Amino acid sequence: MLCPRSFILYRVVLKSAVSFTSRKFSCVGKVPDMTEVRNRLREIVGASTNWQDHQQVLVERASLSQYLARSQDELPAKKMKDSMIEAHLPLGSQPVLREKYLNSHNSVRFGRILEDLDCLGVLICYSHTWNEELQRSPLSIVTALVDKIDMRQNIIYPDCDIKFKGHVTWVGKTSIEATMHMSQYQDGAYADVLDATFVMVARDPENKRAAFVNPLKPEGPEEVAIFHQGEINKKRRVELSTASLLKVAPTAEERTLIHNLFLNTLDTRRVSFRSRILPPNSVWMEDAKLKGLEICHPEERNIFNRIFGGFLMRKAYELGRANACAFAGCRPTVVAVDDILFRKPVEIGSLLLLSSQVCYTEGMYVQVRVHTEVLDPLTREHNTTNVFHFTFRLEKDVPAVVPQSYGESMLYLDGKRHFDKTMRNQC
Repeated sequence: MLCPRSFILYRVVLKSAVSFTSRKFSCVGKVPDMTEVRNRLREIVGASTNWQDHQQVLVERASLSQYLARSQDELPAKKMKDSMIEAHLPLGSQPVLREKYLNSHNSVRFGRILEDLDCLGVLICYSHTWNEELQRSPLSIVTALVDKIDMRQNIIYPDCDIKFKGHVTWVGKTSIEATMHMSQYQDGAYADVLDATFVMVARDPENKRAAFVNPLKPEGPEEVAIFHQGEINKKRRVELSTASLLKVAPTAEERTLIHNLFLNTLDTRRVSFRSRILPPNSVWMEDAKLKGLEICHPEERNIFNRIFGGFLMRKAYELGRANACAFAGCRPTVVAVDDILFRKPVEIGSLLLLSSQVCYTEGMYVQVRVHTEVLDPLTREHNTTNVFHFTFRLEKDVPAVVPQSYGESMLYLDGKRHFDKTMRNQC
C-alpha cells in the first residue's frame, strides 16, 4: 500500500509543465500561474467575464448536450499522465501578488489556498475528460466533496513561490477523484506543504443531471496502487455516510462517553437531572459559537454563474479559524481539513448564513464544524448548502468543550470522530 503522498512519488516526465492540447497551455518551458488556470477554465466552458452576458452563455451551453456520451463505454479511456498539471503561485517573484494572499500575521491566507486548490482540481478533471475535437466541453464539472487536506508544514511564507501539482487518481461513472500536492520554495528547494484530495462530479451543460466521464486506465504497479487507494477512499466515504450520527445511534463506547460527560456536570448537592454545573477549565458548547452572514454578489461567481465553491471554503475557514482563536485566546494553526460536503449550489443573490461551532477539544487541538445555509428572504426558507470540518492546533492546552443537550452531544461525538481520523492520518 502506498503512503497518502504516493501520487507524488509517481514521476511523469513533462516536456512542458502542462500540455492539454493545442488549445491548452502550450508555452514550452513556461509553467502556468493560477490566473492562467482560471482563464483556461473560462475558455473550456465558454464562460463570460461579463455578468450581464450570463443568460446568453447558458443558452449557448445548452446546445452542447448533443455531445454528451450516452454511456461510459462510448468514451475512450484516459491515462493518469493525461491529467497531470503543474501550476505556480509566484508570491516570491511577483511581489504585487502578495497583497491578496497576505494575512495580518505575515503569513499566507489559507482560505486563498483553498480557492486555488478548488480551481486546479476542476481543471485537472477537465483535462482528463477533454475531447480534442470540440472547442468547448459539454460537461459541467463541479466540486462535490473535499475528502481531505493534510498539512505537512504549519507555516506558508508570503514571499516564497508556491507550486501545485496534481492529477486524476480515480474515476467512477460520473465522478472523478483528483489528488494534489502543494510545495513551497525555501532554501534552494521545494518543501512539502500539503496534500489534498477532492472529488468532482460531472453534469450536463445546464448542470441539471449527471453525465458520464472517461474511464481511467492505470499503467504499471504504481498507478494500479494509486487507483486502488481511490477505491478504498470511496468505500471509506460510503461507510462513514452509513455510520453517520444523523442516521444511526452512537456506538456503546460513545454512549458511555456521553453519559460520563453528563455525570461530570451534575450538581452532587441536588438529586436532580436538571441541575448542571460546569466542570473546571471547561466551556459549555453553547458558548463556543461564532456566526456570520455573506451576501452573494456576482463578483464571487464560478464559471457556471453560481457562487464559487472556493469562496465558500474560504469564508467557512476564516470563520472557523476566528472561532478557534476566540475560544482558545491564542492564534490557531490549521492541521487538517476533511469531509467538506457540497450539498447544494449557492445562487447569486443568496443570503448565506454561516455558523461555526467548537465541537471537540483535546490537549492543544480544537475541532471546528462550520454549517452554511442559504436563506430565501421572501419565503424565509432555510436550506443547508455545506458542512465543513477543520482541525486546528493551538499554542497551549485549551478548555474542554461540554455539551448539554442530546443534539450537542451528537455534535461532540461527530467532532471526536473527525479529530480521531485526522490524528490517525498524521501518524
